[in-house]
Amino acid sequence: MSLLSMARITVMLLILLGCQKQEPEETKPIPPNIIYILADDLGYGDISGLNEASAIQTPHIDRLIKEGMYFTDAHSASSVCTPTRYGILTGRYAWRSPLKSGVLWGYSPPLIEKKRPTVALFLQEHGYHTAVVGKWHLGLGWQKINQDSPVILYDYKFLFDSTRGSNVDFSRAVSGGPSSLGFDYSFVFPSSLDMTPYLFLENDQAVTEPTAFTAGKSEAVDGRGVFWRAGEIAPDMEIENVLGELTDKALNYIQTRGAEGTPFFLYFPLTAPHAPWVPLTSYHQTSEAGRYGDFVKQVDATVGQILTALDELDLTENTLVLLSSDNGAHWTPLDKEQFAHRSNYRYRGQKADIYEGGHRIPYIVRWPQAVPAGTVSPYLISTTDFFATIAGVLGEEPPAGAAEDSYNMVDAYMQQAYEPIRQVMIQHSLNGHFAIREGDWKYTPQLGSGGFTQPSYSEPLAGEAPGTLYHLEKDPGETDNLYASEPARVDRLHKLLETMTVQNP
Repeated sequence: MSLLSMARITVMLLILLGCQKQEPEETKPIPPNIIYILADDLGYGDISGLNEASAIQTPHIDRLIKEGMYFTDAHSASSVCTPTRYGILTGRYAWRSPLKSGVLWGYSPPLIEKKRPTVALFLQEHGYHTAVVGKWHLGLGWQKINQDSPVILYDYKFLFDSTRGSNVDFSRAVSGGPSSLGFDYSFVFPSSLDMTPYLFLENDQAVTEPTAFTAGKSEAVDGRGVFWRAGEIAPDMEIENVLGELTDKALNYIQTRGAEGTPFFLYFPLTAPHAPWVPLTSYHQTSEAGRYGDFVKQVDATVGQILTALDELDLTENTLVLLSSDNGAHWTPLDKEQFAHRSNYRYRGQKADIYEGGHRIPYIVRWPQAVPAGTVSPYLISTTDFFATIAGVLGEEPPAGAAEDSYNMVDAYMQQAYEPIRQVMIQHSLNGHFAIREGDWKYTPQLGSGGFTQPSYSEPLAGEAPGTLYHLEKDPGETDNLYASEPARVDRLHKLLETMTVQNP
């Protein structure tokens, strides 16, 4: 056969092959953008869409509820802020870390261990641009001026001496902060809005060094609320403007990343409505719950700004927005006397407590492409579940050995779970009290709140049960202690709690 004939046969074969129907390539869904708005001390009962009797109208958060899903049995990993933030980013309970009780302070060292996988690192590895804008409160590696002296030269927790500083070289970048934990961009306030030092850090570097001092403030507004500690402050910082400045940074990030067209993760932990209650004057007297309620109104407006930005950038459909709180509201007996509003809804106690009011939180998810609008889930869920759930959204698993206290709740988000995904949950108070949930049952091995509600701890009286057992579906207010009538259940839950916390710390 001639070379010309061979060439003709080859051309014919290529034409025939080209005419065959080609199988379409499998198209992978576009990963969603992810925005986690973490309010600070926002109560379940503050939100008008969750509590008809709320003295605060929250139309923008209510919009999230209408367009997404809310959970009625959602809990923060702890009843105070630092441990919950640790759990969100790592997918593990903070009592497994060195922090067994309490919270960190503004000058505390980093809590998240070196080489600990975080959800931000995980998303980076899967093509996301990642950012944190807001309240950090997970400790930072401050660089010292004098290496032979501690970072803090005094008891700064309740100091009102504005003439003393720290041993920090604020011109140098911090270590162990957001950049080392998987965040491509960060703009953070170091801790709570009432804790020194008062400054912003952008990509681990002070935006303006805290060369001035504030004498602090302690002023009764609506009974309490306006308080911050004395100490170092950036000369251009106004405490009242912090929430607005953080919101502006978050909006700028969304606009920038929206134009890029690649998926992004924005962790947006707010500084509000945690004390000091310092809403802008335009929000004063906009609620019926005093200055606290007015601050919640500003939080709601912040949520509205985020939702509007997504609408304007045509990002709403494929952006997963999650709103929760780091713990229950700090709504005291004094507040209850002054206002009819019930920030923690029908639940006992408040922030810091082992009672339901300490850790039962609003938990709202909107993702129009996947989450059915206007739906409710009764399933048990924890803030620690974020890591495994986000991995599930991407069809992946968390890294081996990571996120051991995190459950993949994707099927619950999509209303495709026909039985509870999470059966057991550990709860933890400010003072280190434990409780365990199994189904509708809640057991605590001690008496007292373990937090702000008095008594924090109490010894049982003669003939009194040494702990508590409540059936929360029948008794959400924790009023009927079934400890004595359910000895077998108490024994089993006690052993399970010890197995999970003592034998598996």
